Amino acid sequence: MVSTTPSPSDQLPALRVAVLGAGTVGTEVIRLITQQGEDLAQRIGARLELIGVAVRDAERDRGPHVDAALLSTEPSALVREADLVIEVMGGIEPARGLLLEAMAHGASVVTANKALLAQDAASLYEAADEHGVDIYFEAAVAGAIPIVRPVRESLAGDRVQRVLGIVNGTTNYILDAMASTGAGFDDALASAQELGYAEADPTADVEGHDAAAKASILASLAFHTRVGIGDVHCEGITAVSAQDIAAAARMGRTIKLLSIVERIEDGTEERVSARVYPALIPDSHPLASVAEAYNAVFVEAEAAGSLMFYGQGAGGAPTASAVMGDVVSAARHRVSGGVGPRESNYADLPVASIDELRSAFYVSLTVQDRPGVLAEIAGTLSRHGISISTIHQELLAADEDAPGRAHIGITSHRALESAMTAALDDFSSTSTVLSIDSVLRIEGE
Repeated sequence: MVSTTPSPSDQLPALRVAVLGAGTVGTEVIRLITQQGEDLAQRIGARLELIGVAVRDAERDRGPHVDAALLSTEPSALVREADLVIEVMGGIEPARGLLLEAMAHGASVVTANKALLAQDAASLYEAADEHGVDIYFEAAVAGAIPIVRPVRESLAGDRVQRVLGIVNGTTNYILDAMASTGAGFDDALASAQELGYAEADPTADVEGHDAAAKASILASLAFHTRVGIGDVHCEGITAVSAQDIAAAARMGRTIKLLSIVERIEDGTEERVSARVYPALIPDSHPLASVAEAYNAVFVEAEAAGSLMFYGQGAGGAPTASAVMGDVVSAARHRVSGGVGPRESNYADLPVASIDELRSAFYVSLTVQDRPGVLAEIAGTLSRHGISISTIHQELLAADEDAPGRAHIGITSHRALESAMTAALDDFSSTSTVLSIDSVLRIEGE
């Protein structure tokens, strides 16, 4: 016999919720809304009433947690009727247009769309302000890891100096596999694809674009300055070789793809930097032990000191957890009549180019094996103001096609990026250096 006893939430008002997208994350969001409905209602003070789920193909089976009757191919109609819109469809358009339309009709929005935020967060913030609604995006940066809220709210009274993070699980899995098995990049990527950590087209991950979008968001929040995707220097991991991994291990270091945003203070001038690249970090650094597809973000603030956030940075359920945290916050504001944090871009600091920064470097060269080569290389670096920290040299097996070769690995003290670029140009134009095999920055020291 079916119970007819009313639930405690029956007397609560309802908030109409539209979900845009029913992929891996969207289906998990819907599952949490339906399975935890009673608890969510009590936490919010209102029931979440799903009014529709926008999809491209309404005939496709979305699994047991998505009621087929809710599926719609008319997202515009849904967002006009909703109090709260959850966007997990991805891409720039039609997502941007739908979110702007939702806010124009008075809906608060929750999005996991890092690419959209990195490209055009300004229009979304402005629409939220104009229409007095919320925009939340915790899931856009590091999956289940709460990092947006701590930077935007918990550290709002502090001065963030630097955020250093592993924010892409695919690249972290690949680099970890290369380090633990000795595999080359191609084999590690194939393994990541077999396990579902990498897409069939992994370009956005392995070329660093995904991490760069997240760096854009973090820099904007941390430094109260609009930092767009075009302001982020971006390098991926496709050039990282097994030889680089072995060299890192020999030096007591690990290679990670890092998203780095920092405040640069030079006398009375203040700037910000946002960059993504593979870097060597000491094995003793907290980020060095982040393995497989996990993410971690290291925050350095003036008063709080060093903070680290660690966890699953991707996947349906972990990302849905972050989405639902935002849903609860936005829904509570709908009930109470308030709104959450607004955009803070008052600082409007200039963004430094990569050439203006200073880094320590590891440079791997294949050179002729003859007297005076080390002196010539050291002289080239010295002319550009670059001081050598260590040199590792080993002879390479000679054959008829390549007699008398050696490999040289150099670590430098901190130097201007522009100076290293000029030195590498000089190496490329001399017959002494047969090839520049790799150039990696050194961070975390």
